[in-house]
Amino acid sequence: MTYALPDLWILVTLAAAIFQTARFMLQKYLATATLSAAGATFSRFLYSAPFIVGGLAAYLSVSGTALPQIAPKFWAYGLLGGTAQILATVCVVLLFKQRNFAVGITFKKTEVILTVLVGWVILGEGVTGWGFAAIGLGVVGLFLLSGSKDAKGFHLSDLRNRAAGLGIVSGFLFAISAVTYRGATLSVMSDSPVLRAGVSLAAVVCMQAVIMALWLRWREPSQMTAVWQARKVAVWIGMMSLGGSLCWFIAFTLENAAYVKALGQVELILSVAAATLFFREKITGREWAGMAVLVSSIMMLVLVT
Repeated sequence: MTYALPDLWILVTLAAAIFQTARFMLQKYLATATLSAAGATFSRFLYSAPFIVGGLAAYLSVSGTALPQIAPKFWAYGLLGGTAQILATVCVVLLFKQRNFAVGITFKKTEVILTVLVGWVILGEGVTGWGFAAIGLGVVGLFLLSGSKDAKGFHLSDLRNRAAGLGIVSGFLFAISAVTYRGATLSVMSDSPVLRAGVSLAAVVCMQAVIMALWLRWREPSQMTAVWQARKVAVWIGMMSLGGSLCWFIAFTLENAAYVKALGQVELILSVAAATLFFREKITGREWAGMAVLVSSIMMLVLVT
């Protein structure tokens, strides 16, 4: 009896989810053990930049391709998206200090819902009735996740606590970065989607590393030394970031984005495993229910859009 191998897009999407979960695990560990939230965020950009720039240089050399021209608006899109991603990542790392790892990742996944809303407002992309229904279901999931561990029922005040605020803001900022990154890649004058993505990623990550270095030098100078001292762990954050970004892009070139996003929700299962097995955290019944409702909302949204 012979067995067919899974399609390549399935394998690389699963790899992307694994890389991304590992990166957030390392960032949570560093933020808890040695670095501040800003320091842990800086480590991602600092240690991924050399791999990304080196990978782009290797691609250009092997393919014999010249660096493409870039439209002026590329830098505006890249700077806005890069800054939004920095702030979103800081929010997620701070969230890990408020709630357990699995809940933090689930809050981050609100970016899927909020990206639809941001795209509707900024780009005028339509949202169907089923899309709004999925968003409404996601709000129910947020209510469940936002309440305290012993809370019962739904209360608007639940959305005013620090954890809920960080989660929703991070999702909104990730949504902004996703929309503006698309604008940046379309501003690279090349017919090759791989080259457009590589140029955009390299430019944005370098900008992010410089922005974070200036911020830390001004506000948390001690973290500059701490990030260097944590390099034996932090360098793996850079490698996981590069692996995840590359795999997501390959998956999107091979299959419909809706299916890729749907399969990518396996990250939530991985986050639960990480929370319980690695961080020894307990997940309450209310949190389980909230994650289930929010995942259902996200799955519904990506399948109807």
